Amino acid sequence: MKKVRVRLRPMVNQLNLPTVIKTTILPGDTIESLMIATQVGEIYYLRNGIIGTFLDIRSQILELGLVGGYDERGLLGLAFHPDFYYNGLFYLHYSVVGTQGPGALPEPFSPNPCNPDSLNLKWTDRENLYDHIDTVEEWKIQPGEYPRKQRTLLNLIRPFFNHNGVNSLNISPETGMLVFTNGDGGSAYDPFNLSQDDMEIAGKIIEIDIYKNTFTNQVPAVTRFDELPTSVQETLTVITKGVRNIPGISYQRINNQFIKYVGNVGQHLVESIFSFIHYKPLPVPQIIRTYKTNANLNQEGIVNLGWRGWEGSLPTPIMRSCNNNGNMDEKIIAYYEEAIKTSVLRLPPLTCYYHMDPRPDKFNGTALTGVQAYMGKEISDLTGCVVFTDFHQNGEAHAHNHQHIAKGILAYTQADMDCKLNDYSIIEIDYDFGSESAYYTCLGANRDQTRLYLGVYGSRNVTDQNQGTVFEVVP
Repeated sequence: MKKVRVRLRPMVNQLNLPTVIKTTILPGDTIESLMIATQVGEIYYLRNGIIGTFLDIRSQILELGLVGGYDERGLLGLAFHPDFYYNGLFYLHYSVVGTQGPGALPEPFSPNPCNPDSLNLKWTDRENLYDHIDTVEEWKIQPGEYPRKQRTLLNLIRPFFNHNGVNSLNISPETGMLVFTNGDGGSAYDPFNLSQDDMEIAGKIIEIDIYKNTFTNQVPAVTRFDELPTSVQETLTVITKGVRNIPGISYQRINNQFIKYVGNVGQHLVESIFSFIHYKPLPVPQIIRTYKTNANLNQEGIVNLGWRGWEGSLPTPIMRSCNNNGNMDEKIIAYYEEAIKTSVLRLPPLTCYYHMDPRPDKFNGTALTGVQAYMGKEISDLTGCVVFTDFHQNGEAHAHNHQHIAKGILAYTQADMDCKLNDYSIIEIDYDFGSESAYYTCLGANRDQTRLYLGVYGSRNVTDQNQGTVFEVVP
């Protein structure tokens, strides 16, 4: 693949950790503003080089980073209604203050293929054994006024602190629906297999009909679709299952069709990007009816990313150090039967990159943090391509004055619908971060996908404040 080189142009710095970057035209305005959400609960707008506060909900976000400083909760999603300029409606996904629980399991989880009990765990006592509650809400802003919450769309009980999704709310240009990209609930290896259970909300990509009135002011906190009020169920359709953790969804219009790109964050070996055009959404009321009658759910047309049986292009492994060589690991299939069953149902990835890759022109990744189609002309070698980011290179951190320095990675692949595994190429960056760490936390674009924006943070910990910069990616 062609080698591409870009520059980074700083747009705003000294931010808290950025989670969402996108653009919109504010009601009553005439030009596009860059909107930046931070994990701690701030939303800023950048307009003509001037930054201002759009919304501050830090007091509504649960306390982050209490153990070690790293966290995957917080303000995770921001989207604007298709008619936002006229109606002022926008949507938030965040972790709610005061909802901290003990977690669903007392200790970290790892499956043992020799112990069937570890492969069939059930999440019991959900009302008490959970980590926190996430909410998806509709808000409204009017010219000259501060934004106000309008209604709650979902309240979700989460079993663990991680895998809640990030950049988790987007509007589909194809359907006009709000798309909620939703992780498997966390821990490791999806202990309860929530991502493949059709009745579980976790581990799915869900379309929410924001045009329907649910006629309820009290949306209960739930884990399963059948626990929702009927009026809320009727607003939801499932388009994808088998999600581990996911940095949003990107749409690319080509020949009057929309290619959808989604990424699945890996466990130990593989980070994956998937693409699809056609899908047949499953209405939640249909899922519930089928479940109650013990019938088989017709899943033809639903997109299955394969987790937890599959980690991208490989069956999900557990890792063990080799007895005779501590520098090497043996990889053992964690869920053999699930990998077999899912093998004919899953969507093969468009491309994968690996945590350990011996090829000289590749990199060792850690976690996929952004996937974005690029349709601009300024970076001509990337026109029509899919750009993605990794949090930081695995094993590339080095010591500098007794501090570990980590750098993120920008890369790209090409749209390809022939169902074979695509190659990818690293994008070389002409920017010197010096002796500072640069974790790539999110990737965004403007509304017509002709500009790319990169969120970078100087620490992996949300508690290390004001170390964030948003860059525009330029030729």
